[in-house]
Amino acid sequence: MAYAPGSQPAETGGWSPAYILLPVAALIVLSPRVSSAAGLLLGIAIALIFGNPYLTLTRKLTPRLLALSVVCLGAGMNLAVVGTVGLQGLGYTFVGISLSLILGFFLSKALKIPGDIGTLITVGTAICGGSAIAAVASAIRAKPHEVSVSLGTVFLLNATALVLFPMVAQHLQLSQEQFGLWSALAIHDTSSVVGATMQYGAESLRIGTTVKLARALWIVPVAFAIGTIHARRLGTSNSEQPNAKRPWFILGFLMMAAIVTWIPALGPVGHMLESIAKRSLVLTLFLIGSSLTRVTVRSVGIKPLIHGCGLWLIVASVTLGAILAGWIS
Repeated sequence: MAYAPGSQPAETGGWSPAYILLPVAALIVLSPRVSSAAGLLLGIAIALIFGNPYLTLTRKLTPRLLALSVVCLGAGMNLAVVGTVGLQGLGYTFVGISLSLILGFFLSKALKIPGDIGTLITVGTAICGGSAIAAVASAIRAKPHEVSVSLGTVFLLNATALVLFPMVAQHLQLSQEQFGLWSALAIHDTSSVVGATMQYGAESLRIGTTVKLARALWIVPVAFAIGTIHARRLGTSNSEQPNAKRPWFILGFLMMAAIVTWIPALGPVGHMLESIAKRSLVLTLFLIGSSLTRVTVRSVGIKPLIHGCGLWLIVASVTLGAILAGWIS
């Protein structure tokens, strides 16, 4: 879902222009004229050029703001439509996640990626980026540097997808339904899925958000299964493994959609909350971008990057081909 907190310190050794630039830029991205891609790129530019003196606070606020924004997006959704889209995607979601996990495992072995980095990048690609990585990392007790490298790899691909996907979709003249579906199945984090689909249209946003949140539900069983396998491999009890983090924001999204659907009089309030959520999501992407420090970039080795890029390109290409062929709809 979001770029989880990492272990890197802020990169400013004293006073920096970022102390002023980051708060001012955060206010600017709330403007309706600033797109999600622009918000993300602005955050990245400030962080890489000047550093981020608020890094700890930024990474603490990001997942909370994202969760709240996703919940408020539910106020603009019809629960019946959400349920229909979610059920329709159950089959290809299961197949897609399974094949992605299998392919990621073999790529990791072929590249001889050390430790649990390959596992974390694979689940991040297969399910929903940083949230899946954080959940599985807690279940297998991954080392801090393994989590950081995995998150850094997925983050770079997220930023690329947010800019690249709408361009590819426009070139191929994808419909809003097709683009929403492709984004949900091929972009890692929920934040980037929402950011990309917002640029393409309201229908694209609705489908992309719903399918992505349905996909995120697989975090819990996948994290439990991987934690169990990991425990058996080490000869320890699964009860000794920490509980995986659960995506509770999905429940909030569904509850909000249910309230507005069942009480039509709340429709205007729901649309207002949805509009606020869209702006707060751009702010979230800005904060995510400002977390991409030079330390994070340097921590991503060539093998994890090859693994992440290779797996992501295969998943994105196969998914797009299946959508264009009408196999996934």
